[in-house]
Amino acid sequence: MKLQCVSLWLLGTILMLCSVDNHGLRRCLISTDMDHIEDSFQEIKRAIQAKDTFPNVTILSTLETLQIIKPLDVCCVTKNLLAFYVDRVFKDHQEPNPKILRKISSIANSFLYMQKTLRQCQEQRQCHCRQEATNVTRVIHDNYDQLEVRSAAVKSLGELDIFLAWIAKNHEVTSSA
Repeated sequence: MKLQCVSLWLLGTILMLCSVDNHGLRRCLISTDMDHIEDSFQEIKRAIQAKDTFPNVTILSTLETLQIIKPLDVCCVTKNLLAFYVDRVFKDHQEPNPKILRKISSIANSFLYMQKTLRQCQEQRQCHCRQEATNVTRVIHDNYDQLEVRSAAVKSLGELDIFLAWIAKNHEVTSSA
């Protein structure tokens, strides 16, 4: 009888841990057309990266910083990085080419829409910000602040594919198209 109770308790604990881990990772659904965002970025990537005067410096630490994010922190880091791009990168970048500017504006509008989705999750208390998530965001901001503003904006735009790949890997994305 004791063995049966222990087995049931162990099974229940394992199922609960699996569902909590999976629930934490897939908690907030981002409903946007990621293919459109990625296509827009691919069309301007070469032009943006050609303006990068610091090819050996990274803002997002080539995914190293993002790879250590635990499932419970995915929502918070996503929300913080969307805000980073909207509030700093897109605003700091000055683009003279109207075609590239339209693509950047399209990406920025998509980011604003994703921010709205994650804000709703946060209001429903489904998007917690733990210290680890705050630390990762701080590292990215510190990397950005070490460069001159325009150079940092170009560098961050050039690394946008790293962030987009991370979003695709860590969120269930549904197409709103």
